Amino acid sequence: MVILSIIIGVFLMIGGFSCMMSPAQTFFETGYFIAILMLVYGVAGIVRVIGRRASAVELVMHIPAVIIGLISIFKPGTTLIIDAMMIYCVAVWFIIQGAVSIYVSLVARGVKKGWILGLILGILGVILGIYSLFHPMVPALTIGFLIGFYFIEAGLDMIVLATAVGSVKK
Repeated sequence: MVILSIIIGVFLMIGGFSCMMSPAQTFFETGYFIAILMLVYGVAGIVRVIGRRASAVELVMHIPAVIIGLISIFKPGTTLIIDAMMIYCVAVWFIIQGAVSIYVSLVARGVKKGWILGLILGILGVILGIYSLFHPMVPALTIGFLIGFYFIEAGLDMIVLATAVGSVKK
């Protein structure tokens, strides 16, 4: 599991650098990415509900996700709306991820040596998220850098945590 976490962390960092190399393309592709994710989430949820013969109430979340995903993929311009909403979603994501990173770092303070790096990166993530909420045009122009920064930070944090867990197990 440690090796898998390190490999995923490296891939996250590579993806982050890729996003930073082409930030405009990253911004315009996020709408399609979210639309595809919604479609897959909706179809998987419907299949799961049918397979488990669960309550039809669970379909309330899955059917609209399929509809929104299909509309977003096939109707021109709707992915731009998703891109605009993505600015705020990314900002909230940074805040939550940063807070979780801060919490994990503080909990692991006595266990691992690299906890301070996770704490610093978590604080930077929270600051970046708050800044993005109050200045939405800035992340709209630089969403590729923000996503790239997050992927690099998350990959580095994953590698540091994996190596710390690996050294504690020995």
